[in-house]
Amino acid sequence: MDHFNYKNNVLHAENISIETIAKQVGTPFYCYSTATLVRHYTVFAEAFSSVKATICFAVKANSNIAVLKTLASQGAGADCVSEGEIRRAIAAGVSPSKIVFSGIGKTKDEMRYALEHKIFQFNVESEPELLALNEVAASLSVKAPIAIRINPDVDGKTHHKITTGKKENKFGIDWENARAIYAKAAKLPAIEIKAISTHIGSQLLDLEPFRQAFKRVEELLQALRSDGHEINRLDLGGGLGIPYDGEETPSPKLYADMTIKATQHLGCELIFEPGRLIAGNAGILVAKVIYLKKTDHRDFLIVDSAMNDLIRPSFYEAYHEILPVKQAAHDAPMAPLDIVGPVCETGDIFAKQRLMPPVGEGELVAFRSSGAYGAVMASTYNSRLLVPEVMVNGDQFAVIRRRPTYEEMLGLDSVPDWL
Repeated sequence: MDHFNYKNNVLHAENISIETIAKQVGTPFYCYSTATLVRHYTVFAEAFSSVKATICFAVKANSNIAVLKTLASQGAGADCVSEGEIRRAIAAGVSPSKIVFSGIGKTKDEMRYALEHKIFQFNVESEPELLALNEVAASLSVKAPIAIRINPDVDGKTHHKITTGKKENKFGIDWENARAIYAKAAKLPAIEIKAISTHIGSQLLDLEPFRQAFKRVEELLQALRSDGHEINRLDLGGGLGIPYDGEETPSPKLYADMTIKATQHLGCELIFEPGRLIAGNAGILVAKVIYLKKTDHRDFLIVDSAMNDLIRPSFYEAYHEILPVKQAAHDAPMAPLDIVGPVCETGDIFAKQRLMPPVGEGELVAFRSSGAYGAVMASTYNSRLLVPEVMVNGDQFAVIRRRPTYEEMLGLDSVPDWL
């Protein structure tokens, strides 16, 4: 459920007309619903209310500080993969005691920043990283709280670019080698073993891969405890999918029931890192039609948004429902259109032969389910201005990241003296 609905034949975000926002902000722009963010977080958190669980929103899904602050106000922590994301989380009011630092390429400077701010946990993904973290922590005379992220060699059955739990993926340590790595970690003076971590991918639509991964985590936990390690928490990652095109997706309640059944006898605190599940359907991208280009082979709806604003269709072949902001009549004729952007790439395409009602030049369209991996992956390719972001709360809205000016964009470049 989200809060983007037609009212009086015009698409609204909560109680604000998308047309009203477009007139003030211009297009393209991202629009987020506070009510949807809060609802999705609450549904997930309440599903785990019977156990001790920390919900750390995956900042990589949507890193806008207003979004993070909205979720922090509901009790969310943050799963971060860079110093920049940690800084954003702290700026949004997330307590460092609820920040998990993931990612395979943490630098020593990033480690130092995280240690100085006393974050909750480092998810260590390789032996070299473990040694580097020990070195940095020792230089600060502190101990780094860690989980070792294990790669359980479980296929999440998702898109090949977002699966993370197979042996050939770059993430984590092979589960067969985990005991040896934990033994090495226990001997390092500035390392404090706290947990086991795993994450097998994003946009998973089936609970069985989770069940398989959690079984391997249980086996490893029992082995590590027999080796003398005191481990009382499990970081089980995120990855639960959302419906982009009417897919059947497991509810947070079903996911929680399965997870609790698989782990409740282990006596462990649980950590979760949902991102897309919370933010995906809490946002839309709004664009304006520039031209309807007709050819002998097909017709193109050219909009003012492009792959630099929303790269998922180009990069992942991802589906996004596309709606006219003015609701079409129920008997409006439907015609196949290629919906494309202005970027000079054949791959700048949002949909091929998508059945659409009549949409004219100057009219608005909305790309649903764009709240995750949308604005965070935007760029200025083709020297296009970075897309702005708007947040709605009931009958009010605010620009939470403005559109830069061309002068600001050009001002980031500098010309050497010899030119």
